[in-house]
Amino acid sequence: MNSSIWRKIASLALTSLFCVSVHAQSATRLELKQIFALPGVEGRIDHFAFDAASERLFVCALGNNTVEVLDLRNGARVHSITGLGAPQGVAYLPELDRLFVANDKGGICKIYDGKSFEPVGELDFKDDADNVRYDDVTKKIYVGFGSGGIGIVDAVDGKQVGSIKLSAHPEAFELEKQGKRIFVNVPTARQIAVVDRDKGEVIATWKTDLAFGNFPIALDETNHRLFVGCRFPSKLVVLETESGKVIAKIDISGDSDEVFYDSKRHRIYAICGAGKIDIIEQTDPNTYKVSTKVDTADGARTGLFVPERDSLFVAVPHRGSQHAEIRRYQIE
Repeated sequence: MNSSIWRKIASLALTSLFCVSVHAQSATRLELKQIFALPGVEGRIDHFAFDAASERLFVCALGNNTVEVLDLRNGARVHSITGLGAPQGVAYLPELDRLFVANDKGGICKIYDGKSFEPVGELDFKDDADNVRYDDVTKKIYVGFGSGGIGIVDAVDGKQVGSIKLSAHPEAFELEKQGKRIFVNVPTARQIAVVDRDKGEVIATWKTDLAFGNFPIALDETNHRLFVGCRFPSKLVVLETESGKVIAKIDISGDSDEVFYDSKRHRIYAICGAGKIDIIEQTDPNTYKVSTKVDTADGARTGLFVPERDSLFVAVPHRGSQHAEIRRYQIE
C-alpha cells in the first residue's frame, strides 16, 4: 500500500475521531441532574420565577390553577398556592419578598407575601394577564394583558401607574438593562413592538421575515441581538436591535415557548413542545448553528434558565403515563 493511501486512511481516521469527540461533547452539554415530582398537577404548565437567596422555584401550573413552590435544597415541593385562575406569568421580587402572579381568567394579577404566601394585594387587568417582568432599578412591574396592553405597576405599593397600548395581545417581552426599551412579541399582529419605557409608547414595529407565531424572546444586549422563537415555520429569528434588521434564521424544533441566551457560553436554549431542547451556538453575532438537540417529553415547552446555577429547568406536563414534573439540567 503506497504512502498516499496511508495518509488518506490516517486523515479519515482523525476526522472520524474528531467527529466522535465533538458528538460526545455536544451530548453532555445538558445533563439531567434532578427531577421534582408534581403529583396531582394536571394540565399545562406555564412560566417560572426563581428566588436565588432561598433557592426556591415558583412554577405556574396553569391547567391546575396553582403556583407550585419548589425548594431546590431539599429537592421537594414545599407549597401550593391555590385558588388561582389559570396562572401564566410570575415574578419574584427579593428586596420586597413579594410574588406577583398573573392570571388568564379575569386578568387578575395577585400579589403574595414571599414567606407566608398570604395575599397582600391584587390588580385587575380585566382579561388575560400573561407575562410578567420586573425592572429592579425603577421598581416597576410590567404585565402583558388583554387584547393589547402592558400594565405598569409600582412594585412597592402594588398600584398600577400606567399602561402601554399595543396592537394585539403581547406574549413574551424583554426589558433592556442598559437602555429604556422593551421588545414585545405580538404574534397576532405578526410583529415585534419596540416600546420606549419613558414615553410609554410604541416607537417602532419589526417583522420577522415570513416567520410567524413569535411567542418566546431573548436578548443579547452586549452584541445588540434579539432572539425570537417562531412556530410557523419553526425558526429562531435573530434581529439586530438598533435597526430591526433580520440577521439570521435557524431551523429549530416545533412548538417553541421559551428561548434563553447564555452569555457565558454564547448559546441559545430553545425549549420546544415537540419534546426537544435545541442548543444553538453563537459563533459570532451574525453566525448561528444548532449544535445538538436534547430529548425531553411531549408538551415540555416551558422552563427557566438560571445562569447563577448553570441550570436549565424544564416543565413536563402530565400526559398519559408521563407524570407532571420539573427537570433540572446541569449546563456544561
